[in-house]
Amino acid sequence: MNELDCQTRYPILLVHGTGFRDVKGISYWGRIPKALEAHGAAVFFGGQDSWATVEKNAEALKRRVLEILQQTGCEKVNIIAHSKGGLEARYLASSLGMGQSIASITMISTPNRGSKTMDVLARLPKALFRIAGWFVNGWCRLIGDKHPDFFHACFQFTTGWAAAFNEANPDAEGVVYRSYAGVMRSCRSDMLMWWPNFVISLFEGENDGLVTPESARWTGFQEVWRGVGGRGVSHMDEVDVRRRPLTYRGESFDLVDCYIKMAAELKLQGL
Repeated sequence: MNELDCQTRYPILLVHGTGFRDVKGISYWGRIPKALEAHGAAVFFGGQDSWATVEKNAEALKRRVLEILQQTGCEKVNIIAHSKGGLEARYLASSLGMGQSIASITMISTPNRGSKTMDVLARLPKALFRIAGWFVNGWCRLIGDKHPDFFHACFQFTTGWAAAFNEANPDAEGVVYRSYAGVMRSCRSDMLMWWPNFVISLFEGENDGLVTPESARWTGFQEVWRGVGGRGVSHMDEVDVRRRPLTYRGESFDLVDCYIKMAAELKLQGL
């Protein structure tokens, strides 16, 4: 691929998932932004809170999109979103009426249909979530969150909430939607995700450590990333957390190449 393969018509907005922020110098997206830029893409970041609700983060994304449009002079943006960031992008396009400013939404392991495992956890005493939220929200405010809401954000991962959300947020007219999923081959594929992968596999089957392909599947579903050999692709791998290709017994799989392909396909579609 050459240096202009990712030079899309509209800039790319990378939207992170839950529990992280766009911290200068420590990229949530690993090597991905620089690789896209090296191939001609104009890349921006969402900058939304780490533990705010879908609605609050979507409002922040609306402000961010308007800033980018003013800065670049473009009419639209291409959104590439990981995990919960995909729900925020969908809400932005549909409920907030920003579809006319969005050319495409590409979602990587977004829990579009919720989590059956979270349904089980949601049966625990609400006091436990509120206590955890007191600590999480306090920490998030220290690192820059304006509207952290651990309690309500957690329950936005249930299947019931997802069903209501999907009904209220149909695909926005004129926006191209694409979706991807990842799968760990076993709980040993990624020691950062082995425990949630094991638990979720008991309730829902194969998953990337947090999200199943069934939940991630949405309009324009492209593929399930399975990596090479027995390694698989975890939720953290999907955003290049290790800053290197995934390897297994001499074989290699580089997620950066997947993102370059995504952007190149957007360019070919005139987006």
